[in-house]
Amino acid sequence: MKKFTIRVYGILQDAEQGILVSDEWIKKDRFTKFPGGGLQLGEGTRDCLIREFAEEMNLRIAVDEHIYTTDYFQLSAFNPSHQIISIYYAVRPLEKMTVKLKTTPFDFDERELALYEKNQQIESFRFIKWAEFGPEALSLPIDKIVAAQLKQR
Repeated sequence: MKKFTIRVYGILQDAEQGILVSDEWIKKDRFTKFPGGGLQLGEGTRDCLIREFAEEMNLRIAVDEHIYTTDYFQLSAFNPSHQIISIYYAVRPLEKMTVKLKTTPFDFDERELALYEKNQQIESFRFIKWAEFGPEALSLPIDKIVAAQLKQR
């Protein structure tokens, strides 16, 4: 084990639309996860989440309650020499969302596919209706645990 990777994710739930997820295609891997990303050195977890939503969705958010922190050993899905620790918070938008929301997983248009060819990564966002949401809707193991806990609330 060489190092820890700390990831911070936001659970944005809308009463009408459901739970916000990110569909990401990085290199050859596709996965659906909660929005968020990696903690940078010198950054707090809440500040990380505010930065990630601003960068990925051009959206200002408020970070509310802490929902979950990984409490067991988990290897990173992307680097087997890293241990992953994931932290989840409830978030809410402070403004209207302007990012283009999709309705279908991995629904990338021509411009987005061209961007993928250049950078080997792309993401899109969509809501999953609460009735259709559950652990099976997400790809990452820790996200699945959080989804199950959310459904039990």
